[in-house]
Amino acid sequence: MSEERLQKILARSGLGSRRACEEYIKSKRVTVNGEVAKLGEKADPARDEIRIDGELLKGSEQYVYLILNKPLGVLSSLKSQGELQTVVDLVDIPQRVFPVGRLDLNSQGLMLLTNDGELTNRLSHPRYGHEKEYWVLLDRYPDESQLTLWRRGVILPDGEKTLPAKVRIRSKSGKSPWLSVILKEGRKRQIRETAKVLGLFVRKIIRVRIGPIQLGDLGSGEWRYLTSEEVRRLKQSIGKSFARRS
Repeated sequence: MSEERLQKILARSGLGSRRACEEYIKSKRVTVNGEVAKLGEKADPARDEIRIDGELLKGSEQYVYLILNKPLGVLSSLKSQGELQTVVDLVDIPQRVFPVGRLDLNSQGLMLLTNDGELTNRLSHPRYGHEKEYWVLLDRYPDESQLTLWRRGVILPDGEKTLPAKVRIRSKSGKSPWLSVILKEGRKRQIRETAKVLGLFVRKIIRVRIGPIQLGDLGSGEWRYLTSEEVRRLKQSIGKSFARRS
């Protein structure tokens, strides 16, 4: 939603006529992002925090964007199953957020959480083709033919073929190699099922990147807000028209 005059936004929320809403602004009862509003000022209710007499304007919730390092054994969902924690249990903020996509219970690493539904849809839908990078620990070294098949795509037990992937060996030290696997889709348990089809076994999965957002040195179970620059690059990565929304 683009910016529009504040009195129009107030009137649409049910506070009265535009003339009455102008009086609210003149009386210094309205704030935008913590600053007293001025008559004629413009705002975007999808982005700006608009309050009247200190109360948040209906429909004027600010979008928030978080990055979380999901630990093992935590559900990437809103609702718990039994005694298991969910990713939203780990985030203590006033806004209600939801996870973007998912990570298996036994996988760990980068997750994004937000209350921006349109961004969630674009990041979750495979047709937008954004990359997700995983570090994958195998039980043994794959041979070149196995790597080639993984890169080209394999047919999973459900009959569906995976899209081509970028796969390379990150570390050759020790008996258990780490791979870097970059996908543009997100089927359930895709990496584990692909490895199984190829005769390999996955010991550990860590997601380290979604589009331009890197996990970095965030500790297990830790979270933080994305910076404004990270949000800008994230939106830009999923479409110029969407980036212009902000």
